[in-house]
Amino acid sequence: MSFVVGRRAWLFSDTVAGANASANLYSLLQTCIANGIDGYWYLRRLLTEFPKAKTVDGYEALLPWNLRPAAS
Repeated sequence: MSFVVGRRAWLFSDTVAGANASANLYSLLQTCIANGIDGYWYLRRLLTEFPKAKTVDGYEALLPWNLRPAAS
């Protein structure tokens, strides 16, 4: 169901770059779902940690399957 909603929203992208950005974000959030991670938590964590990453390993550590919430 959610893919159909995303597909319909892409019809209204004004540029190819905008459509690509939407598709990338959608793919990232679907990867979170597949890995059992809350998408909102992940995006908040990603956007705070991304500027600190300086190497390929640093960026790889931010992928959804590598970044997990702390056990509470």
